Amino acid sequence: MLSQQGGRGDQMLIRVLQGALIGLGAVLPGISGGVLCVIFGVYQPIMEVLADPRRALRRHLRLLIPIGIGVVIGFLGIAKILGFLLNRYPDPSVCLFVGLIAGMLPSLYREAGEHGRGKSAFVAMVVAFGVTLALLVTLRVISLAIVPNFAWYLFCGFCLALSVIAPGMSFSTLLMPLGLYTPFIDGIGNLDFGVLIPGGLGALVTILLCSRAVNLLMQRHYPQMFHAILGIVVAATLVIVPFGSFNTASSAAINGICLVAGIAGALLLDRMNARVMQSCPDEFKGE
Repeated sequence: MLSQQGGRGDQMLIRVLQGALIGLGAVLPGISGGVLCVIFGVYQPIMEVLADPRRALRRHLRLLIPIGIGVVIGFLGIAKILGFLLNRYPDPSVCLFVGLIAGMLPSLYREAGEHGRGKSAFVAMVVAFGVTLALLVTLRVISLAIVPNFAWYLFCGFCLALSVIAPGMSFSTLLMPLGLYTPFIDGIGNLDFGVLIPGGLGALVTILLCSRAVNLLMQRHYPQMFHAILGIVVAATLVIVPFGSFNTASSAAINGICLVAGIAGALLLDRMNARVMQSCPDEFKGE
């Protein structure tokens, strides 16, 4: 009896730790909370609950309670640190995040090919890349100054929810080019209700309106959807690279080290995830 209770306690602790990593992934640039949900085997239960909470919540409640606790811990814990780094060391921080994104691309590419790579998948990737790059470059050329407000924080919440609903989509890749990532993360880290309320509303509305549609599209058109996401990620990453910060030898060295460190960290995380899945497949699957 005691050993059984100890086993349940260990399992719950593992779930909380998994949730904390998912929370970190949801807010950390270059890492997708949705991808980590897939890795830990909880993506399908979460999508079932979001799509039909009345039926699925009772079935997955024991699984999702510790996951949810961990998500809150990881999400709020890292937000304040990120806000400080982006305000104090903007260019090195962005280079580190670009490295993280670049280092995750091989694993995202593998994930995109889980159900094959037809011609339509590559067409979706190229089209998504081109449209996203053109849109973001246009915004930069016309020097559109976005002032964060209630409506824009609603949009931030939409992007945050989308990063969980659509595995591989990191909401930072959408917000960074628009200059919204730093104020959004800073507001979360400081528990600013002027940011938390609209961000939460945007995320909730997105989940209610889009979860079923995205779930259905991922089931029926997985290669096309995932390759399109990959195209968006690559285009948005290219736009946020601070090329102007490499103008001196010292800044180029610092930013280059951060870039390489980000790539190495992402590749190491990917390798660790692969080993965990191989050595403990049952332990990290959803119930």
